[in-house]
Amino acid sequence: MSLSDLLFLLENGVMAVWKKVIRREDWEKKLNDVRIRKEDMNKLVMNFLVTEGYVDAAEKFRIESGAEPEIDLATITDRMAVKKAVQCGNVEDAIEKVNDLNPEILDTNPQLFFHLQQQRLIELIRNGKVEEALEFAQEELAPRGEENQSFLAELERTVALLAFEDVSNCPVRDLLDISLRLKTANEVNAAILTSQSHEKDPKLQNLLKMLMWAQDQLDEKAAYPHINDLSTAMLEDPPI
Repeated sequence: MSLSDLLFLLENGVMAVWKKVIRREDWEKKLNDVRIRKEDMNKLVMNFLVTEGYVDAAEKFRIESGAEPEIDLATITDRMAVKKAVQCGNVEDAIEKVNDLNPEILDTNPQLFFHLQQQRLIELIRNGKVEEALEFAQEELAPRGEENQSFLAELERTVALLAFEDVSNCPVRDLLDISLRLKTANEVNAAILTSQSHEKDPKLQNLLKMLMWAQDQLDEKAAYPHINDLSTAMLEDPPI
C-alpha cells in the first residue's frame, strides 16, 4: 500500500476503527458514580422557573423544596406582564410597564427601544392606521434611523409594508408574523432579567448545550452510548 492510499483511508474513516469503545454497562456505571447534591438540583429547577416566569410554580417549589429564588418572586409577575403585552401587540403599554420597573432599561438599550418602537409601528400598520403609522415613523423612528444605519434599514423595511394593499404578496410580510412579536418580547424579557442581575437564559439550557458540545468532542476519541433525544435523556448505543 502506498503512502497516498494510507492517507486516503485515514481521512475516510479508518481512524474510527481505532476509537475506544465503551460498553453501555461501563458507561452507566460511570454515570451512576457521579454524585449531584439535591440542593444543587433544586437550585437548578428554581432558576428555570424564575427565568421562564412560572411564578406560581416557583412559589410552590420554594415551599416544598426550601430552595430560595435569586430574585423577588413579585418581580416575575411584573416581567411577565411586560412580555405578555408585547406578545399581544400592546407595545405602548409594554413600554410604560418597563419604565415603571426600571426606566434605565430602555435608556441604556437603544436597540431594544428601537425594536419596541418598530413593533409599535408594525401594529399600527396591521390595524390599518396608515396616517398614524406615517406620523409615528417620521416623528419617533426617523430620527433614530439618522443616528444608526442599521435602524434606518429596518425602518425602511417596515415602512415598505405601507406600499402594499395585499401584504400576502409583500416581500417584507415576515414583519407581520406573530413570531416577530415573540422575538421582541423575549428581547425585553432578557433585558429585564439582566437589569435584575439575573441570567437571561436558564442555567439548565446552558448545561444542555454543554452536554451536546461535550458529546461532540468525545465522539472524536470514543464510541459510547449517546443521549440523542434531550426530552427523554435515554442512552442509545452508537453504531460500531
